[in-house]
Formats: sequence, structure tokens, C-alpha cells
Amino acid sequence: MATPRDLPSADRLIQAARAALGAGPPHALLRDAARAELEAARSVLRAGAPAPPDLDTLVARVQQRLARELDPSLRPVLNASGVIIQTNLGRAPLSAGALAAMARVGAGYSNLEYDLAQGERGSRHTHLEALLTRLSGAEAAMAVNNNAAAVYLALIALAAGREVIVSRGQAVEIGGGFRIPDVLRQSGATLVEVGTTNRTYAHDYAAACGERTALLMRVHSSNFRLLGFVHTASLAELAAVGRAHGVPVLDDLGSGSLLPTAPYGLAPEPLVQESVAAGADLVTFSGDKLLGGPQAGLIVGRRELVERLRRHPLARALRVDKTTIAALEATLRSYLLGRALDEIPVWRMIATPLSALQARAESLAASLRAAGLDAAPAGCQSAVGGGSLPGESLPSAGVELAPGPPGAEALAASLRDGAPPVVARITDGRLRFDLRTIAPEDDTTLAQCILLAARQGATRRD
Repeated sequence: MATPRDLPSADRLIQAARAALGAGPPHALLRDAARAELEAARSVLRAGAPAPPDLDTLVARVQQRLARELDPSLRPVLNASGVIIQTNLGRAPLSAGALAAMARVGAGYSNLEYDLAQGERGSRHTHLEALLTRLSGAEAAMAVNNNAAAVYLALIALAAGREVIVSRGQAVEIGGGFRIPDVLRQSGATLVEVGTTNRTYAHDYAAACGERTALLMRVHSSNFRLLGFVHTASLAELAAVGRAHGVPVLDDLGSGSLLPTAPYGLAPEPLVQESVAAGADLVTFSGDKLLGGPQAGLIVGRRELVERLRRHPLARALRVDKTTIAALEATLRSYLLGRALDEIPVWRMIATPLSALQARAESLAASLRAAGLDAAPAGCQSAVGGGSLPGESLPSAGVELAPGPPGAEALAASLRDGAPPVVARITDGRLRFDLRTIAPEDDTTLAQCILLAARQGATRRD
């Protein structure tokens, strides 16, 4: 019966692996991988395995372990789920212009906080402010690292030790356990809820205003919707109450958008410029959702209030880096030039006609069938996602694939283990690949990944 003593020594395995790898990884990495594989082999032998793995097998396992350890953990993924702003898959893909801008600025030095005209220290806020104010109609603007940070900074800078009035129906929890009541408490502000869960009027806010009131706050519902017997005070009504009592209005848009969604068959998503026009004193929204840029929290509004946020000590902890600023600047410039629908992937996906997706689905299904797979074009629904337009979807088209004997879960796992990984949906035991969230230039890669995963499944069965 085989025992752990039948295994080669660690030194012998390390030497054999080094000979196979050449210069390869540093000795410490190779040593640790070899020891880990020997320990795994010992465990199998102790459990009753009839024979130890030979030296070549162990060397191959060491190589595989090193490859897993040295491969990047964060990798590109083909998103065939149909969710456009998929939080778990990195939200908005960046435009080519944004990626190029990040590469240019990240490759060397930049005028991040240097005024080239004056030859002295400058501010990183200046790079985005002109674009944001031009697009939103606000007086001033700044960026922090996400919208949660933008809301928190506004609350701690403007309302610590005082009261913030929020509709009871907007004291919500959004993704990642971000709860408005908890954020208010952490900021040092006191939450004052008004109205009821389903109906809140302007006079509810007015009745709650007092000497300790610091802000009136509207919170976008983000990932749910109240239907039926409901009423919410409009932002214009809220702004009127704020002006009458000398209290600023903070409008947390969550995703926020600079382009209307209704022309694409979706419910209207609040527009940043509409919030500013309606009288909001500060508006916060995300950079990596419907804006289609990198992760960021954008703040626009009255200059005096934005300046107070910039001066707060927390602003330094929440600031964005040079590559994020570069990507945001490129993204915003696409809007300014009227090119967002063509250049920003999120909007390109939203605006893609159903007929174009159907044609691609027919072609992809035909190529998979020609390779012997049971594939067919299929209609489906794409969600916008990312806390935007809850309950809304777009008609889409894709391919459904019968997984064969391994089953849908096994084939989906094999696809996720591919290079690149593919994330699809399982519907009624079949895999569905929604093409709205696959760039047309990736159709061939997607087909290759599906074929490889299916063949590996067949090989394992044999």
C-alpha cells in the first residue's frame, strides 16, 4: 500500500519544477507551491489512494498552482446576463476615450494639482468642474470616490449635530447595506421622518422645519418602486419649502442620468439637469452607472455649499485619483459633444435596436449549430440594473443552448472558468446568452468560449 514516504522529496520536486519552468518564478513561490502539492498528495495517500502521483504529474500540478496564484484575480468577463449595469461585474464598461485618457495620464506626470498658467499649486477639482456645470446647469461641482461618499460628505459637512428631514418612504436601504438612517446617524445628523410610507406632501416637510433643520433631503428609490395609492412631493415643491424656511435641499439621485431614458421605451429616470433646474441646492449621483464612466460620486449645486464640502477634512479622504478624473473628463466630453450614444457603452447598449440584436442572435445560433450544439435564437428581456429604473427592462435577443447531459449548472460553471470567463443566465434548464450586453466585436469570442466549454463537458463525460 502506498504511503507518503513514496513521494519525492521537496528538494527533488523543486529541482524538477525549476527545470521545467526555466527562469520562472522566484524560489520562495516555487518552494511554497511544491510543498503545498506534496501535502495535498500526502492527504490523498493517507485517505487510502492506491498509488502516489509520479514526479511528472506533481511537476504539472506545481505549474498549475503557480499559474493560478500568478494570474490576475481581477479579469475581464463577457457579460451575457443581459444586465447592462451589472454591479457584480464592474458596472459600466468604459468608453475607448476614457480608457485612452487614463492611459495617457497614468503613464507619466500630469497637472493634477498644478496650475500651468500661474506656475503654482492648483486644485484637482478644476478639471471636471467646467464640464459638470455646463452639462448640469449648476454653479459648482466636485467629485468623490462614489455616490455613497458624496451623500455622506454632504451630510457630515452641512448637517452634523442638526436635523435632516426625509420622507418616511425614502428612508431606504440600497445595495451593500447602505441605509439612509444609518448614514445620517454616522454623519452626526438626526433623521426626521415625515409623511407616511406611501404618501408624503410638501406641507409635511414644512411642518417639520425648525431651528435645528439643516437639510431637506430627497432620496431616489434606486432599486424598488412604490405603486398604487402613493404620493411624493415634487422636487420643485420641496425647493419651495426650502426657500421659505431658508433650508437647503439635497437631492440624492443614486444613479442619475444626463440623457432621457423614455425614448428607448423605459420609464423616465431623473435627470441631473432637471434636478438643478427644479431648485435642488445640491445634487449627488454616480459616475459608473447611467453616466457610463468610472466609479465616482459627483456633486453639483450652489457654489457656497460645494465649497463647504471641498473644505471639509473628509473631502481629502474621499477624493478621486488622476486616472479617475481623466476617465470622467473623457466621458463627460462625449456628452458635451453629443456623442454619448455612439461612444459610451452603456448608452450604446440601451440604444441598440432590437432588429440588430436579432440578426446577431441568428448568426451566433447558426454558427453553434454548425458545430453540433443544440442552439437557437431566443427573445429575452434586458435589465438596466445598477439601481436604475427598477422593474424596467428592454426587449432583447440572444441564444438559448441546451446543455446536454452535464446539465446547465455544470456548463455555466465551465463557462465561468474559461478565458475569458462568460457569465450567462439559466432559464428552464437552458443557458441563455443575452447579446445586448455583449459587444458585437465579441460575438466570435463568445462562440469560441461556448464551444470550448461544451467540448470540455463532453470530454469529461467520455
